[in-house]
Amino acid sequence: MIYPEIDPVALSVGPLKIHWYGLMYLVGMLGGWALARWRIRHGKSDWTAQQVDDLLFYCAVGVVLGGRLGYILFYGFNDWLADPTRIFRVWEGGMSFHGGFLGVLTAMW
Repeated sequence: MIYPEIDPVALSVGPLKIHWYGLMYLVGMLGGWALARWRIRHGKSDWTAQQVDDLLFYCAVGVVLGGRLGYILFYGFNDWLADPTRIFRVWEGGMSFHGGFLGVLTAMW
């Protein structure tokens, strides 16, 4: 099967590169936030708007930290052992879904 050659960078402005997966994280978080706020406005939830906003913040932190830590631990552990500062080099890319998922679960807990 031949896979299409899709550039992982959606938008590049000088040295800043915005990847498709970053845009999808943003769309997912904003979509979930908008849906939760809509449910509150229409009386379909017992949550308050402040609780939803707090949950979004903690989930965003959880997905970013968990995704990065998961990538380093699952895919770049040996590189990280050789150079521990690699974890901070986010411009080199690297996020894992399962790490982000664990980060969100931890944040929600």
